[in-house]
Amino acid sequence: MTNVDAPQWFSDAVAIKPVESDIEVLGASIHVRSWGEEDLPGVVLVHGGAAHSGWWDHVAPFLARGHRVVALDLSGHGDSAWREDYKVEYWSAEVLAVAEASNFIHPPVLIGHSMGGWVCMDAAKGDARIAGVAVIDTPLRSPSPEQTAARDKRAFGPLKVYAALDEALVRFRTVPDQADSLPYVMDHVARGSVREVDGGWSWKFDPSMFGSARPSPELLRSVRCRAALFRAERGMVTQDVASDMYEMFGRSAPVIEIPLAGHHVMLDQPLPLVSGLLTLLADWDHSRAQVAGAQHM
Repeated sequence: MTNVDAPQWFSDAVAIKPVESDIEVLGASIHVRSWGEEDLPGVVLVHGGAAHSGWWDHVAPFLARGHRVVALDLSGHGDSAWREDYKVEYWSAEVLAVAEASNFIHPPVLIGHSMGGWVCMDAAKGDARIAGVAVIDTPLRSPSPEQTAARDKRAFGPLKVYAALDEALVRFRTVPDQADSLPYVMDHVARGSVREVDGGWSWKFDPSMFGSARPSPELLRSVRCRAALFRAERGMVTQDVASDMYEMFGRSAPVIEIPLAGHHVMLDQPLPLVSGLLTLLADWDHSRAQVAGAQHM
C-alpha cells in the first residue's frame, strides 16, 4: 500500500495541512486538527470506531471553504490519550469540549461517521450549544461493525508490532472490508493509523475501547436540534432502518443516500459525500430549523 498514485484533487486537499493542538478533557489529552478561517460557521467532524481524525483529511478542506472545520481524535484513538474505560458519554464530552475550545461564532454542526454518529447525537441531546447533527451510516439498534468485530474477536485484538512501516501498512483493513475503497485514500488513512513504538510500528487505537461503549436508540428521540441521516447504499443502514430513524427523529431529519457507497463512505465515495455535506450545510446556513416532532398539515 505504498507509492499509490492519487488524482490531483486528492493531492491538493491533503496538502492543506490543519492546525494541530491538544486540550484536556476529563483528565485525558485530546488531539484536535483545524481548517478554515475562525470567523466562519463551525463544523465538528467525528470519526468512527478504531479510526482517527485523518480519515477526514481529504473531506475537511472542501468544507473549510465556507466553514471553520475541526476534527478530533476521540480518546483511545489516533493521537489522543487512552482511558481506563470508555463510554459514549466520555466521547460526547470530548466533542463538546472541543467545540467550546474552538470559539465558534455560532453553535456548530456535528458530523459523525458510524460510531461517531452516536457520539454526535449524545453530544447534541438537549444542548443549545449544537446547531445540528448529521450522521453517516450510523446503525440504529445494533453496535457499529467495529464493535461487533471486536466482540466476536474477528478484529481489534491485542496490538501487534511490525518491524517495518510497509509491513504494517499492507495489513491495514477496514471493518467491514470494502473492495471498492480508493487505494490512494486507503494509503493515506493507513499511514495515519500507525505510530512508531519499541521494536517497530503498531496501530494507534486502544483495543479495550469497544468494551463498554454502547449506543441507545433513545438518543434519536432526545435530539432537539436539526438532524440529517446519510445512508450509504451498500452500507449498514438499510432503507428500512433509515425509515425507522426518520420516524424516531420526529419526521424532521432528511435521509440522504450516497449511491454505490460502502459503510466507510469517505474511503470509496468521498466526492459524493462532500457534495452531500456541502448541500446540507448550505441549506442549514440559510433556512429555518424545523423542530423535531413538530406536526405539519
